[in-house]
Amino acid sequence: MRVLLTAALTVAAMATSQFTALAANHDIATGLTHPWSIGFLPDGSALVTERDSARVLSVRPGSVREVQTIAEVKPNGVQSGLLGLAVSPLYAADKTVFIYYSTETDNRIASLKLGGKPKPIVTGLPLGQKREGGRLAFGPDGWLYATVGDGQRPELAQDPKSLGGKVLRMTKDGKPVPGAKTLVYSLGHRDPQGITWDDKGRMFVSESGEHAFDELNRVEKGKNYGWPVCEGVCGKPGFVDPVVTWKTEEATPSDLGYYKGSLYMAANLGKRLWRIPLKDGKTGTPEALFEGTFGKLRAVEPAKDGSLWFTSTNGGGIDKIVSYTP
Repeated sequence: MRVLLTAALTVAAMATSQFTALAANHDIATGLTHPWSIGFLPDGSALVTERDSARVLSVRPGSVREVQTIAEVKPNGVQSGLLGLAVSPLYAADKTVFIYYSTETDNRIASLKLGGKPKPIVTGLPLGQKREGGRLAFGPDGWLYATVGDGQRPELAQDPKSLGGKVLRMTKDGKPVPGAKTLVYSLGHRDPQGITWDDKGRMFVSESGEHAFDELNRVEKGKNYGWPVCEGVCGKPGFVDPVVTWKTEEATPSDLGYYKGSLYMAANLGKRLWRIPLKDGKTGTPEALFEGTFGKLRAVEPAKDGSLWFTSTNGGGIDKIVSYTP
C-alpha cells in the first residue's frame, strides 16, 4: 500500500511539474521576422525592433502594432539592419528611445521620438557583412551603453582611436560622460551583442567568438578583453579572461539579461536559452533551457509583469516572442 501511495504521489508530482513547466512559458506574439531587441515602456508595453524590415513594433500579449518603419535603415540580409533599442529612463518626460542601425556606409546610434525621424548621436561605427555588435542599454549609472562589433576588421578591436570592437559609454547626446575623454569604456571585443548588470551594478557582456570559443565577460572600465590576440581563456598579461566560455555550436550568443539572481543568455546557433546563476558576482554552472524548442534565439529582457521575454530569430515570418516564468 505504501509503495502504491508513493508511486501515485510521484506520478502526481511529475504531472504537476510537467504542467507547471508547460504553463511557465507562452507566446506573447507570433508571425514576426528577426525581432532583434526589446525595450519596455512605463505602461508595460514593449517596443520591438525587426532587423530586416526596419520596423519598430508595439507589443502587448496577443497584440502587435507597427509604430513606424525607420527609412534610414539599409539591411544587408545577413546581420546588419535595425538592431538595438533602449528606452530612456526618463521616457515619461522626454518620450525618447535610442536605436542602433545600419546605413549603406556605417552603423550609427540615434535618438528617436516615436513617429519622428532618428537624430544620429554617434556615426561612423564600423559596418561589415556581419559582426555589427548593436546592443543598447542604460546602465544603473544612467548613462547609455552600446556594444560595437569589429565589422570584420579585427585590428580595430585593439585600436584605442577606433570605436570598433568596443563597449561604449555616452550621454544622451552621444558625448563622453563627464570626466571621460572618450566614448570607449572597454576594448578587445569581437562581436559583443549582449550587455546587462546584476543587482550590485556589475556589468556582464556576451560575445561571439571566431571558431573556437564564445564568451561571457565581466566587463570593467578601461579593461582589455583580448580580441583578436585571444579567443576564450588565454591567460596573457594585459588581457582579461572570460568568466564562462562555450563552444560556438553551443552558443553564438546574442542578448543577455539579468533576472532573479541569474544571467539569461540567448543563443543563436546554439538554439537554447542559457541560465548562468550568479552569487556575489561569481558565475555558477550554466544550464541550457528550451534546447531546440524555438530555434535560434536573439533578444532577452525582463518584463514589467515579472516574467522574462525572449525572441526567436529564424526568419521567414515564423519568429515569436515568448514569456517565461521559472
